[in-house]
Amino acid sequence: MTVVDNINLLDLDIFERGQAHEVLRTLRHEAPVYWNEGDAELRGFWNVLKYEDVKFVSSHPELFSSTRGITGPGLRDPENNPNALTQPGGVSIITMDPPRHVKVRRLVNRGFTPRAVNAMEPKIREIAIHILDRLADRAECDFVLDVASQLPLAVICGLMGVPEPDWPLMFQLTNLTLGAADPEYQAQVLAEEERGTLAARSRTALAGRLKMTEFFRDLLEERRKTPGDDLVNVLMESEVDGEKLSESDILAFCFLLVVAGNETTRNAISGGLWVLCEHPEERARLQADMSLLDSAVDEILRWTSPLHHMARRTTAEVEVRGQKMQADESVLMWYPSANRDEDVFTDPYRFDITRSPNDHLAFGHHEHYCLGAEFARKEIRVMFEELFARYPRIELNGKPERLRSNFINGIKRMPVRLR
Repeated sequence: MTVVDNINLLDLDIFERGQAHEVLRTLRHEAPVYWNEGDAELRGFWNVLKYEDVKFVSSHPELFSSTRGITGPGLRDPENNPNALTQPGGVSIITMDPPRHVKVRRLVNRGFTPRAVNAMEPKIREIAIHILDRLADRAECDFVLDVASQLPLAVICGLMGVPEPDWPLMFQLTNLTLGAADPEYQAQVLAEEERGTLAARSRTALAGRLKMTEFFRDLLEERRKTPGDDLVNVLMESEVDGEKLSESDILAFCFLLVVAGNETTRNAISGGLWVLCEHPEERARLQADMSLLDSAVDEILRWTSPLHHMARRTTAEVEVRGQKMQADESVLMWYPSANRDEDVFTDPYRFDITRSPNDHLAFGHHEHYCLGAEFARKEIRVMFEELFARYPRIELNGKPERLRSNFINGIKRMPVRLR
């Protein structure tokens, strides 16, 4: 028996305790294409740990399909999760393959171009300043809840025309959906004796998605009566191959935009402050010369890798690094591992705000490259500009609390002193 035989990437303790990098490094060195046995609830699955292999899987949708789910092994197997294939809200671009993926993505691309993002910068800065203004009379806060989560939530909800009083609901439903493996969020939906299983995770996530779908169904009805100039209206008016999107597909797109548009950026901002606090020399370099912020943002993204993985399903037998994968097997791409690959990044376990080149995969690769990548970079940059201008000596005030998940590399709470 080798050391990797005892590794189980279904063990959420690894991720909640912050041990993921140690485990992923072992696999990257000893078994870079690794078969993880399943359990009573989930099928076994392949894992790719190397940078070039993650790019390979991402670049070949004809071999590695997104249509059977992107969040982990077995989650779309009807025999294990009967609700998975009938979740409300149709199909979104994240679970489409070419050519339809490309056509549907084009519908909203213009709202996420660098030009569109730059045009939004004054509004993003205004929101960031307002968030920090609310802390003016406080000596400490929870950085995740009070700061990091608020900016991306406000930006994406604003783009979609979600009324401001409903923004906290979007935050809550995002947590239910993407944090469904965490007992804290299961407790909002399930009785104590029901928590902890795959079924509990599925029910928690489904509850979040159902409520968000209901919300956007009502919003669509309002837009039919009173059209707006937001992304929801764009989706309602758009056509693909001469046909308008179905209501269920519009709802799926809305759901994706909200959850993806606020969760990952919130974790990059939170994780960014955490790593800067843990590396005071790099933080001092940055605060002495804020022109380094662009490269610092990309190093924060490489370092934090807000998504642990995305999944694909093989369409045929395929070989990667000598390992033969059969058709219809799950393959997980581990971004934190790829972003620490010694064959690509010099001294990858050193946090370096001037790292160049820095071709990290925090936003994925190829046709599923993150639609909101430029917004994420802009939001992180603006928040740290305004944060350090207001609170140059902000510091941790306790240990951050990680999300219990092997999908989202999340931070639930992070107490800070506003110095």
